[in-house]
Amino acid sequence: MAYERAEILTGAAVLAVAIGFVVYAAQGAGLVREPDSYPLTASFRSVEGVRIGSDVRLAGVKVGTITDLRLNPETFFADATITIRKDILLPVDSTILISSEGLLGGNFVELLPGGALETLEPGDEIEDTQGAVSVISLLLKFVGGGAEAGGAATPDESTDPAAP
Repeated sequence: MAYERAEILTGAAVLAVAIGFVVYAAQGAGLVREPDSYPLTASFRSVEGVRIGSDVRLAGVKVGTITDLRLNPETFFADATITIRKDILLPVDSTILISSEGLLGGNFVELLPGGALETLEPGDEIEDTQGAVSVISLLLKFVGGGAEAGGAATPDESTDPAAP
């Protein structure tokens, strides 16, 4: 009898932990919409490094998440849907951009509030966007542009001082 009770309690504890993990994973992936939030949309040229569930930050503080990413077949831009806490009222001239936590860190979405008196309503679009900047592309431009900017000698230019 004591063994049965211990087995039932152990099974219940394992089941409770499993349900907790499922809820935590769903929230982290952005599958569960927070009840005290509202959606906004934005179109980006590139959303490299962010995915559904990535953080949306304002002044470094998480205020929302990305809940949907889709390719717009007409503009070939990535349309993103984000949810923001209800207590954050963004001006209509706010900017949204994809930022990096560093060379080895991940990307996140950053909000830069504007100065307008009107605020964005649920479902509105943030017009001013800046997509992800590829670190590889920047490095290739730096390395490739270094030879041009350094003034490499052309074949008809001589660097030998004894040459006529």
